Amino acid sequence: MEVNCAGCAGCCIDWRALSSSDIEHERRGPHEPLDDAYNLVPLTRDDVRGFVDAGLGDAMTPRLWEAESGIEIDGTTVAAVDGKPAFFVGLRKPPKPVAPFDSSPAWLPTCAFLDPATLQCRIHGSEIYPEECAEYPGHNLALDVETECERVERVFDDDRLLDREVPEGLSGLLLGLQAIGQKVFVHPEPKRLTGVIERIQRETLTDEDRAEFVAWALASSPGTTIHNRDAYERGREHVLETTSWVGQAIVEWEQSERTLDSTAAVEIEEKRGAPETPGWSE
Repeated sequence: MEVNCAGCAGCCIDWRALSSSDIEHERRGPHEPLDDAYNLVPLTRDDVRGFVDAGLGDAMTPRLWEAESGIEIDGTTVAAVDGKPAFFVGLRKPPKPVAPFDSSPAWLPTCAFLDPATLQCRIHGSEIYPEECAEYPGHNLALDVETECERVERVFDDDRLLDREVPEGLSGLLLGLQAIGQKVFVHPEPKRLTGVIERIQRETLTDEDRAEFVAWALASSPGTTIHNRDAYERGREHVLETTSWVGQAIVEWEQSERTLDSTAAVEIEEKRGAPETPGWSE
């Protein structure tokens, strides 16, 4: 795909506050996310395992949906598969000082792996770079769904999507039943989610909450709602023991005084071990 990403990162930043347009493409229809994260990237089971194995299990968070029919928890009807709450696993988006689209710096929810100074991904091209990110916006084009590049073009009059042909060699889109256990996971013990649904809605999830979902994703069997209990126990313990640069930086971002110092990324992320980014060449 040929895209102009310099100075953009629109697919990695919740930039809705910078626009007067009504941009709510993720919050339409009967299955509305319980959280308010923008452009949450759905990770595959292999992606989740890659992050956990790399000691980055604390970089992930779950997404569940409200539905007209499903299972009721904390007074909310949650989308379910075979009576079990369905969920995605995505990357956390803490507030960071960023200035996309030549805008003034502002504190906006930003992917945990995005360098807020260069607006480049710290893990781009690495072994743990998510499949969905690597092929974006190819899946959108294949499904004839508007891309974030096009939304940015429409609002900021930029040229971002330079190639509108569906790329060859896309991996499976994992739609419908083939997504179960691979991208859409289920929590097999709904009673354990009492209180968790409310915390998702209030954006107050705990480390234990996030580890619970990551572990069940790891323990999932592709194409089924079956889980490996031992894999769940090992995965949960591993994630709870994780203290990566991502998790430490998120705590710092959330507790910071919200100044717009350009050295914040170095002080908060790179000093904790975050990979540097090369910057944009002219």
